[in-house]
Amino acid sequence: MTRHIFKPVNYYISIGSHVPALTIAPGDTVVTSTVDGPGYDAEDVQVTPPGNPMTGPFYVDGAEPGDTLLVHFDKVRPSRRRGWSFKMVFPTAVEAEYVRYLPWPDEDDRLATWDVDLEAGTVTLMRPTDTRIGRLVLPAAPMIGCFGVAPVRSQAISTRTCSDHGGNMDYRGFREGTTVHLPVFAAGALFHLGDGHAWQGQGEIMGTGVEISLEVEFTVELRKGKASRWPRGETADFIFTVGNARPLDQATQHATTEMLRWLQDDFNLDPIGAHILLGHCAEYELANMYNPAFTMVCKLPKSRLACL
Repeated sequence: MTRHIFKPVNYYISIGSHVPALTIAPGDTVVTSTVDGPGYDAEDVQVTPPGNPMTGPFYVDGAEPGDTLLVHFDKVRPSRRRGWSFKMVFPTAVEAEYVRYLPWPDEDDRLATWDVDLEAGTVTLMRPTDTRIGRLVLPAAPMIGCFGVAPVRSQAISTRTCSDHGGNMDYRGFREGTTVHLPVFAAGALFHLGDGHAWQGQGEIMGTGVEISLEVEFTVELRKGKASRWPRGETADFIFTVGNARPLDQATQHATTEMLRWLQDDFNLDPIGAHILLGHCAEYELANMYNPAFTMVCKLPKSRLACL
């Protein structure tokens, strides 16, 4: 097991079979950094063009199509004080006839600025700003908005969207302490990550969280010969599955189906038992309904698995 300190130089705005930035082995830990969506680093300097630039990719020795890559987010921390967000809920979140009433800002006045204070554990809307909302203070809850593995058939998929390989899922549950499971489609898996948020409301209905650069530490493991079809995850209290698609009902169907598969494949539950358990105990979180593909999360409390 090796601990790698990796300083990115090149970034990608697609997730694909790019030249590996670093080769690692199962059990290894990587300490690295990410820029924010427009490409600004910890010094608040734009070091790469915008579009959710990705750090990586990281080639995992022994990873082959049909395996599952497990990534544990050991540390996810903002690396500067200034965060930013859009000011308006995106049209996909409102009724069509209401779109003309949205407070469309001028192109050069689209952003709200936030102060990210890790010591206080807060994210604070800065003034002056063109609203009477006052000094809005939210709890800091850093998360990784976009990450994934190289997709099938040597595709390179834009970091603005998401699919079965991961991508721009913008789920606020992808935070420190979470372990994610990703199906491997290419040799080495080729894991990418970026697009940090210091806070994000459920559904990312503004099209942003509080966007920020990050310091990240993660550890990889490999599950040979058994792959999920969609991303999965685990926290101290929940297991969850992720569906990425548009319309939203299709994303929900992917997440629900993947949970049913998981309960039967890994928890040795019979089909009827899996359906009864999920039908009565599932919890859903809308991760994003802004990106080209929406994201729905199906969660199951670990306490409900005690009966198995």
